[in-house]
Amino acid sequence: MYHTLIIVGNVGRDPEMRYTPSGAAVTSFSVATSRQYTSNSGAPVKETVWFRVTTWGKLAETCNQYVKKGSKVLVEGHLTADPATGGPKVWTPKDGTGPRASFEVNANTVRFLSARGEADGGGGGDMGGNFTGAPEEDIPF
Repeated sequence: MYHTLIIVGNVGRDPEMRYTPSGAAVTSFSVATSRQYTSNSGAPVKETVWFRVTTWGKLAETCNQYVKKGSKVLVEGHLTADPATGGPKVWTPKDGTGPRASFEVNANTVRFLSARGEADGGGGGDMGGNFTGAPEEDIPF
């Protein structure tokens, strides 16, 4: 069995990079996706879903260097379930407004959709890069 998830959204905060005890680079960042639709009652509905993205190795180093808060990215990977619940990670915010959930994604590919230096997520087209974390890859810019 196999599953793949593709999300396109805006980065919610700058990435955080760390290293495992064995020296492997790990970078995490959050991505928000949103959609708008009209409910059965005719009211407009705005929905935002947050994903916590984790990258490893060369891909982690590249994302730490080039991903910035507000930039638009396409992430391809697989969902990682919370070991305690088998579903999304559930947490309570500091303001106590009730439980929230985030989905954990282990990324295989991150494509930068914002233009270099752009952090507002607007109109970059495909000017970034497509990085899968393969050790031989060189950054094209």
